[in-house]
Amino acid sequence: MRHDFQATQIRNTKEQTKMEYEWKPDEQGLQQILQLLKESQSPDTSTQRTVQQKLEQLNQYPDFNNYLIFVLTKLKSEDEPTRSLSGLILKNNVKAHYQTFPNGVSDFIKNECLQNIGDSSPLIRATVGILITTIASKGELQNWPELLPKLCSLLDSEDYNTCEGAFGALQKICEDSAEILDSDILDRPLNIMIPKFLQFFKHSSPKIRSHAIACVNQFIISRTQALMLHIDSFIENLFALAGDEEPEVRKNVCRALVMLLEVRMDRLLPHMHNIIEYMLQRTQDQDENVALEACEFWLTLAEQPVCKDVLCGHLSKLTPVLVNGMKYSEIDIILLKGDVEEDEAIPDNEQDIRPRFHRSRTVAQQHEADGIEEEEEDEDDLDDDDTISDWNLRKCSAAALDVLANVFRDDLLLHILPLLKELLFHPEWVIKESGILVLGAIAEGCMQGMIPYLPELIPHLVQCLSDKKALVRSITCWTLSRYAHWVVSQPPDTYLKPLMTELLKRILDSNKRVQEAACSAFATLEEEACTELVPYLAYILDTLVFAFSKYQHKNLLILYDAIGTLADSVGHHLNKPEYIQMLMPPLIQKWNQLKDEDKDLFPLLECLSSVATALQSGFLPYCEPVYQRCVNLVQKTLAQAMLHNSQPDQYEAPDKDFMIVALDLLSGLAEGLGGNIEQLVARSNILTLMYQCMQDKMPEVRQSSFALLGDLTKACFQHVKPCIADFMPILGTNLNPELISVCNNATWAIGEISIQMGAEMQPYIAMVLHQLVEIINRPNTPKTLLENTAITIGRLGYVCPQEVAPMLQQFIRPWCTSLRNIRDNEEKDSAFRGICTMISVNPGGVVQDFIFFCDAVASWVNPKDDLRDMFCKILHGFKNQREQACLGGYTLWETTGSL
Repeated sequence: MRHDFQATQIRNTKEQTKMEYEWKPDEQGLQQILQLLKESQSPDTSTQRTVQQKLEQLNQYPDFNNYLIFVLTKLKSEDEPTRSLSGLILKNNVKAHYQTFPNGVSDFIKNECLQNIGDSSPLIRATVGILITTIASKGELQNWPELLPKLCSLLDSEDYNTCEGAFGALQKICEDSAEILDSDILDRPLNIMIPKFLQFFKHSSPKIRSHAIACVNQFIISRTQALMLHIDSFIENLFALAGDEEPEVRKNVCRALVMLLEVRMDRLLPHMHNIIEYMLQRTQDQDENVALEACEFWLTLAEQPVCKDVLCGHLSKLTPVLVNGMKYSEIDIILLKGDVEEDEAIPDNEQDIRPRFHRSRTVAQQHEADGIEEEEEDEDDLDDDDTISDWNLRKCSAAALDVLANVFRDDLLLHILPLLKELLFHPEWVIKESGILVLGAIAEGCMQGMIPYLPELIPHLVQCLSDKKALVRSITCWTLSRYAHWVVSQPPDTYLKPLMTELLKRILDSNKRVQEAACSAFATLEEEACTELVPYLAYILDTLVFAFSKYQHKNLLILYDAIGTLADSVGHHLNKPEYIQMLMPPLIQKWNQLKDEDKDLFPLLECLSSVATALQSGFLPYCEPVYQRCVNLVQKTLAQAMLHNSQPDQYEAPDKDFMIVALDLLSGLAEGLGGNIEQLVARSNILTLMYQCMQDKMPEVRQSSFALLGDLTKACFQHVKPCIADFMPILGTNLNPELISVCNNATWAIGEISIQMGAEMQPYIAMVLHQLVEIINRPNTPKTLLENTAITIGRLGYVCPQEVAPMLQQFIRPWCTSLRNIRDNEEKDSAFRGICTMISVNPGGVVQDFIFFCDAVASWVNPKDDLRDMFCKILHGFKNQREQACLGGYTLWETTGSL
């Protein structure tokens, strides 16, 4: 049969805009469409592509969509998959082109949908429901006023198929259009719909009961008024369905109770004992979907203030239930290929590699606890079975145990320890593996109580790293990483050295899952151990470099992270010729292999940024091609963005992550090479490109460009200085604490510029000072931003005291509290010099908060001599003032308020 679709084969006349419902298809055209639908089910990709092109051509004929609805609803002689496929193609057309459908076509489709919502086939009913909700979500709820009343009336039909089809459509509408259903635009239909749904909680059909609960559940979190009016009736009906024989009903009951915990705890509290007992049963439900939904209850309850009070009496029952849920199911093991021990030579399936997202550089201060303090989400995933569904009962049980350990702390150990003894030494590997996961899950919350057992447990876990089952080895890597902080606090020969030795062997394991877990665990160990690793650097590098030749694609990306973290942790200790000779050739080889548009560049650039910062001058032999490529990446991305902005139809938007990653590596080079980068900057147009990046719409681009500006200011200010008049107004407009990281880096850059500019900073003070004072006084400002703001205000006061000192009283107290915990360093030094200079200009500005200044001064461990003299001068000055005041018959206390 010919596939050419001629205009004559589908009526394409002007009269179609007023099409009657008794529209009839052209037989030849209908046969062609059926043929296409059949072919589109072919597994052959080239056939599918040809069919796709034909379908796109057909979209130019307005009544093509009539043919599609006709096949779905009227052509009962056809097989159901073909009819359903016709409906799904129509759904996609509605999504893409509904606004251009002639009225007659859209009316015909709507009418056919309502006529056939009760089709005898569940597949066709579901497809019609999807089509209805897609039309409704295109803004058609307002233009289809009969839809909701009609569907609600069909719920009362004697015919099961009609009632179920209408409910299925209503459930999808409630999911997709919940907000508009609860608005005045539609005259609040929920006032009628919710009481109606509640009537069906007792329907004889489990499918209908399930639909009814699912519809109401859509309105719990938003606290919809229409539901809140019937909340007691809703909860009563849920309790009545608690023992329902249908798993889908039980699942929806559990989901409702989990959401009610968050929004109507007041209504659940009187019944909490019974609800907890019920959820304990459901968490052990034979149906895993029900068990998973019930298990969410414990995660949500842990976030509620009443958790400890209401749950403490149930811990002895709950703990074994959660622990039992942490075992791999048989299906998990099959999906994870748990019986495959050696797979290192099998190339990765590219679909299994998660997309990598680069996190832009944020400049932070170092604290007394050592290391960098940053407000980041904890990325410590509760084990590593990411190949199976993202969220399952094992992961949910482990997460619940983790959060409950943080609520109950060591009290939980009373119930966990007896179970752990049995699990950790169990002969069955699946049970032993779950015990190791339990040990990792409680690490954070129960750490204090676990300390007495760790001298025995850590060696046992190190032994488990050699277990014959790969899944045991991989979970052991993760659990040991959760105790890395304790390991590092002990004498290195006792635990650190044996652990590191075995982890490095696992990095070279013959199983890819173990390689991945070991690499991630080793990165955590690196962060904790820092310079403790220096004596073992040759051995560590030997292993990591060997892994380059061994790893498949996915684990290579994790290896980059382990190398980057090592560089961050040991810093300049890596700058030795023998280490550089081991590390750099494989990295540069990968760098040369990757194309500019390859996303594997992200983790490699991040890694190189850390390595360049650590190697300092040791990176010089490699810096020129790396620098040039980064500049090219930025230039290319900006050029592509300009083309896209001017001709969006012809040019795709660029992936700006390439530019962000390149800017961050340039920052790493500037920080590592210092003044040695000067020649490279002189020969490039990086400052012009930065000027564009600093004004980019994407916050992450601005964030990285401000970090680079600060680093170049420190490394080669002679090239930055001519641009300061252009840069400062942009920095001023980015002091917006709503975008924390952008604001943080802009603030830090201003501080670095002020130190270089000295008194020449004076014309720019007014552009930034008021915003900085506002930020430092803002409640709930993240610590990193507060510290950088305080340092920058101090530095501005150091170079331009006359301009900044008059505002001293407005920021002195938060300034002092922000800087009392950071370590002695150059930035802290210049900030305190600034505050001392401002106090000498405006002593009255500090009088009321002098005690806070004293506290901040006391945070210094070893200030330079001249800074110590500045402190002494101010403290003696205030002491003398106080003595003079006493001699005058009153005390400074009385004149200054409470000190």
